[in-house]
Amino acid sequence: MLSMPEGTLTRGDAWQARERLATSRFLFVDVELPEEEAADEPPLAQLLGLEAADVPWLGRQDESARAEIRGDGGAFVVPAVDADRVVHVHVLVTERYLLTAHRGPAPLIGDVIARFPLEAPQDSVAVLFLLLDEAMETYRRTAVQALLEVEDLEDAMFRRREPEQLYRLSRLRRTAALLHHTLLPYHRVAEESVTRRVMNRGFREERGQLAREYRRTANLVLADIESLQESARRAFGSYSSLVSGDQNGVINRLAVVSTIFLPLTFLTGFFGMNFAYLTDELESRAVFWILAVGLQVLFLLAALYVLHRTNLWRRLREDDSDVDDD
Repeated sequence: MLSMPEGTLTRGDAWQARERLATSRFLFVDVELPEEEAADEPPLAQLLGLEAADVPWLGRQDESARAEIRGDGGAFVVPAVDADRVVHVHVLVTERYLLTAHRGPAPLIGDVIARFPLEAPQDSVAVLFLLLDEAMETYRRTAVQALLEVEDLEDAMFRRREPEQLYRLSRLRRTAALLHHTLLPYHRVAEESVTRRVMNRGFREERGQLAREYRRTANLVLADIESLQESARRAFGSYSSLVSGDQNGVINRLAVVSTIFLPLTFLTGFFGMNFAYLTDELESRAVFWILAVGLQVLFLLAALYVLHRTNLWRRLREDDSDVDDD
């Protein structure tokens, strides 16, 4: 519990929080619940004496995105990124207090409290927009870090392709999908609620400025995530193109080798047939050297001449030198 604007931090149980919520003004209360919801766990609204607020969803696990403006208050389920997972923070705000609840630890709350001395919020609504802005900042930091990592991987794969790069790209692509999948539903409902509230003539100007600043930040963060998705798709395409180029080079070399040894393969198959003419007439040593060795050498010289004239051999050597340089 944090008394505002004094900034007095107090730790206590649910009964102490209930008493403070009933009597205090401008109070910030954060409730950390067990990560797994117990079957016999009482509703958080009941423990805090908020039954009249009609918030049965408060503290409930796997609650969907929510952003509702109710008169002078609001109810939100705000996603925030914590390392490689997304934490959903339940928020209930009135003119007198701001209540947050979450399953397991949520570094977002600590970051918000750390900004209090600098931001000096004047009321609970200002604290709310401070929390919403910090939640968007967790998405922004994660998206920018992942985007830089994708660009580094794309640059590295042009120098040398490794299987580890494909795994890292897959992980970054899953990160982009997680960010987009968790932020987009919340962004849509929040955009609708905040826009409708800002257009209300009775909305105070300073709060309207906070709402417009939040909308701008949220749109920029969503654009960063979409840019990350596009970069990940482009990097996958680049990797596939480079691998296809390597495979084409290998196929060309195999085709050249197969062409050179094609006469020998033909002779082996032809003289392996047990026809009377082959066994009776073509059995001398001279015939063997002329057909088996001479024809092969002649065709090999002809193949090398064609490769030289068409510059195909030079291109194959250049491809080999590029791989060695990598």
